[in-house]
Amino acid sequence: MNDKAVSIIGEIRKVIHGKDEVIRQTLCAILAGGHVLLEDIPGVGKTTLAVAISRALSLKYRRVQFTPDVLPSDLLGFNLFDRESNSFRFQEGSIYTNLFLADEINRTSPKTQSALLEVMEERQATVEGETRKLPDPFFVLATQNPFGSSGTQRLPESQLDRFMICLSMGYPEFSDAVAVLKGDSSLDLKQVIPVVSAEELLAMQQTVHDLYADDSILEYIVRLTETTRTPDYFSLGLSPRGSIALLKMARANAFIAGRNYVIPEDIHDIFRPVCIHRVHLNARARAEGEDLPSLLDKVLRQVAIPKVNP
Repeated sequence: MNDKAVSIIGEIRKVIHGKDEVIRQTLCAILAGGHVLLEDIPGVGKTTLAVAISRALSLKYRRVQFTPDVLPSDLLGFNLFDRESNSFRFQEGSIYTNLFLADEINRTSPKTQSALLEVMEERQATVEGETRKLPDPFFVLATQNPFGSSGTQRLPESQLDRFMICLSMGYPEFSDAVAVLKGDSSLDLKQVIPVVSAEELLAMQQTVHDLYADDSILEYIVRLTETTRTPDYFSLGLSPRGSIALLKMARANAFIAGRNYVIPEDIHDIFRPVCIHRVHLNARARAEGEDLPSLLDKVLRQVAIPKVNP
């Protein structure tokens, strides 16, 4: 594995026990320049994961607890009249940071959720006709409670598609739960030390972006994408943005593994978290008792795996 990636993962593991795959895939998304959606019940460590990542990567971090009364101006900022200078000055919102944690994003109003769309896609915010660039690097790590929980509503497909991956941490295993009780998360977080600077992270992102992917890999991604668009089981297939996310995540996975080229197994490792929030089951699949994870695994089995010469 890549030495820096190993060190970063090791720091995060000080406070997140037994969730190595979640840590790895989250780091993949960050190296690929994407945003992460964590769908889970409260209290399983989502906020702790975000704080640990920000410390290990030397990132400025801000958190907003989303409620129905959070306004777009709370995120994007607003112009405030200054009596002393007799002029307006811009008051920054919470979004001007490196790592923005949108906690329980599906509890706020659609208007506030839509304010994040430009921010997530363009890395800029427009307030009263003036556009301002966000810090670089910039990531959104959003959490949402399972749909049906009190006060929640579904995120629109256009916003879900902006998240590179969707993950679920789940309950810890028995031994990991004991380790959590032995520690103190507030004290353990202070033990997480920076591994790379923000500038080094940007350099790692550029290395991931330039990592070699053979034409056979690109064709494999397109075949997988087209298979999710068949009407047999899916009513909504993977979008072109989803295909790009597969390639970016596969490159990041290869980088963490210590390779400078992509192999089909890199796609297999990240296929489910990239696709699971982007595709929908149709009525037939639901009637037959199918679920998304098993159908996505079936897609991987159906499409022939290419042979890649590094």
